[in-house]
Amino acid sequence: MRKVVVYELTSLDGVAEDPDDFIANWDEAMEANLADVIGSQDAVILGRRSYSAWARFWPKSDIEPFASFINGVAKHVATSTPLDADWQNATVLQDGGLVPAVRALKAQSGGDIGVHASLSVARELLAAGAVDELRLVIAPRIAGGGRRLLDGLPGIALETLETEVSPTGSLLVRYRVLPTS
Repeated sequence: MRKVVVYELTSLDGVAEDPDDFIANWDEAMEANLADVIGSQDAVILGRRSYSAWARFWPKSDIEPFASFINGVAKHVATSTPLDADWQNATVLQDGGLVPAVRALKAQSGGDIGVHASLSVARELLAAGAVDELRLVIAPRIAGGGRRLLDGLPGIALETLETEVSPTGSLLVRYRVLPTS
C-alpha cells in the first residue's frame, strides 16, 4: 500500500503559512531532504488555495528539484469548484470527500502520495488517521503569527524515524504516524 507523506516547512512555533517569512537560509541538507521526500512520490494532494497559487508560480519556475517534480507529478486537488488555472497532470478529487478519495489512492499501486503546503488538507488527513509519515523542516525562528500546521488536531502519537540539524540550524525531522487504537 502507498504511503501518504505530509511535508511542511514550519517555524519553531508551528507556523506553516508563508514559509518565506521564516525560512531565511535554504542549505544543502534541506535540499537533500527535499530531494529524498519527493524522490519517492508520484502523486500529490493539494488544497484549492495551494493549487491556485502554485499553478501560477511553478510552471514558470526553474527552482530545482521541486519545479520539475511538481510540474510533472500527478496532482489531485481537493476542491468542490472547477479549477481556475490549467496545470498539467491536475485533476479534481471526485466527490465523496477528501479522506475516502485519499484512501482510494492509497489502495492503488504506485509511489508515495505527498501533501505539500496545503494546511487544511494536511490537518484533515492527520485527524482522520490517513497520514503515514510527517516530514517537517523546522526553522530556528519564531514566526509569532500565522496559520499553524497542527492547530485543532486531536492527540496523535508519532514515532521518530530520523532527525538532523541542517548547517543553518533547521531541524529536519521524519515521524511515522502511529495508528490510533
